[in-house]
Order: sequence, then structure tokens, then C-alpha cells
Amino acid sequence: MTPDEFRRHGREVVDWVADYMERVGELPIASAVKPGEIRARLPQAAPEEPESFDALLRDLDDVVLPGITHWQAPGWFAYFPANASGPSVLAELVAAGLGAQGMLWATSPALTEIEAHVLDWLVDLVGLPQHFKTQGGRGGGVIQMSASDSTHLMHVVARDRAVRGGASIADLVAYGSSQTHSSVERGARVAGFSHVRLVDVDDEFALRPDALR
Repeated sequence: MTPDEFRRHGREVVDWVADYMERVGELPIASAVKPGEIRARLPQAAPEEPESFDALLRDLDDVVLPGITHWQAPGWFAYFPANASGPSVLAELVAAGLGAQGMLWATSPALTEIEAHVLDWLVDLVGLPQHFKTQGGRGGGVIQMSASDSTHLMHVVARDRAVRGGASIADLVAYGSSQTHSSVERGARVAGFSHVRLVDVDDEFALRPDALR
């Protein structure tokens, strides 16, 4: 794809996404397809010849959308909020176009420094102590890919801090409520916690202190 072709097709994709944003509230929130129905619409073997870009856009409407559960619909209240705004979609386009890797400062200095700076902003926005900052503090955060990653990292940090303080990994216990997301227990197990205890909640789903006894 040449840069000129990318410009032309990119406009078509942006138009498609914008049209989707306008009409997502009119679409059925939950997909009505049966298991295997989407796959049955795909070729049995990988295509040997390229399709036109127009055909790919038609596939979005005819193959992909029927099997989409519309997390962006205004009537979506399941699981958790996962809304994508127009600016965030365009930001993902820029990130994909740059294709930069941020494993280390040297692999893309801008990624490391912008991430650290924005997270320092977050410290001020939520009123955390200044030592949580990367600049001038002894803390510093990194953006995680998902809530599950964040939960696992929390267990790893807690484990390492306890072990440095003289605790044995075999004695560590992770606590959560009976309503805790499954990633909490999985994260604890992967981090090496032998004991995970889920505590009962009251009628308002708050953890019951008496259940800790």
C-alpha cells in the first residue's frame, strides 16, 4: 500500500468508524449469531489473491458487525465501562502508525518520558502523596494493559516487599471479598501466594469485618 493509497483508504476507514459511532445506538447490543456462524462465513482456506479494499469494508458490515457485542452502545451496562472516544481512536491510529516499542527508555525515549509525566499528573489529580511521583519522588507508575495485569503486578510488588522484610512466601495470604474479580485470585496464584481467602460480604456487597475472624 502506497502512502497515497493509505490516505485514501484511511479516510474510508475513518468514515466507516464515524458512521458506526452514529448508529451504534440503533444496533442490537448483544450479537444474535450462533457459535460457529461467523467462522462459516469465512473462506475454508487462506485467500491466494488479495481482495479489493471495498470488499474488506463490506466484510466489516456483513461478517464482523453481526458478531459484535456493542460495548460502545449507550444502553450497554454489562461487565464494566469500556468506552472509546473519538480522540482515543485517532490516538490509537497514530500509535499504530508509529509502531514504536517502549520496553526501555532507549527504544523510544518519548514513550517513556510522556508516560511518566502523565502519570505524575495523575498523582496530583487524585491527591496522592508526592512520593508517588516519578520526578522528585521515590515512586513512579507505569500504564498496564488491563485490570488483570494491574492486579497481578500488585501481588508481585506486595510479595517482594514482604519477602524483603523477612516473610516467607509460603506464609503469605491474599484477601479479597467474595465478589472479587477472578483475576485477583489468579494473579495471587501466579505471583506465588499459597493462600487466597475470599471473605463474605453484607447485603450491600461490602466486605464484612466480622467474617475475617
